[in-house]
Amino acid sequence: MTALIEAAGLTRRFGGIVAVNALDLVIEPGELVGLIGPNGSGKTTTINMLTGHLAPSAGHVHLRGHRADGMAADRFATRGVGRTFQITQLFGRMTVMENMLVPGLARPGSTRADATPAAWRHLEFLNLAGLAGLPARSLSGGQQKLLELGRALMLEPAILFLDEPFAGVNPVLRDEIIVMVQALHAGGRTFVVVDHDLEAIQRLVGRLVVMSRGTKIADGTVAEVREDPAVVHAYTGDA
Repeated sequence: MTALIEAAGLTRRFGGIVAVNALDLVIEPGELVGLIGPNGSGKTTTINMLTGHLAPSAGHVHLRGHRADGMAADRFATRGVGRTFQITQLFGRMTVMENMLVPGLARPGSTRADATPAAWRHLEFLNLAGLAGLPARSLSGGQQKLLELGRALMLEPAILFLDEPFAGVNPVLRDEIIVMVQALHAGGRTFVVVDHDLEAIQRLVGRLVVMSRGTKIADGTVAEVREDPAVVHAYTGDA
């Protein structure tokens, strides 16, 4: 089976700082992967490169076996790669429904008649349908994260990168997001989830990739990674 996304030697430098160093990573169709690591380990920089929001300084990205490094983010999106952001990037003055229709109408050949039922379907799934007429800026932080997930779903992605989906979210909504991601995954979508909430990540994913100082230091099941001395040291400084 061809990997959905494959990175080889992926590197990103900012001046003299190496944010990501020679990363090799393979994401297979149908996986639910957690990407974790201490602050400054290179997680967000990695997903920025894997979604076209940042060009690598070196190395390659393949999407379904085809070279994709250097490809613009909108081309990644039209090829089935979706993402959310640490800080939500919504149109605050537009309504929830209008926010959903923007990516829906961006799909080639899409019309408002096509996009509106899909938007309602996703809003119902995300428990946001009752808020469809409200401006996005009036939503809580957790609801805004759900709306951003809904916008990504409007592009019908094969893989979704979620950057800090649990940050600033109350425990009840966090648990709802976990259930929603699990349901979407069961429906066939592939996920890579970045978050600092280790308890939530361990409940959600089947595989953990751990980064520290720009380098991948572990890759395996939750149980394997949790016992890895290099991971313990990266988080605690203890041997």
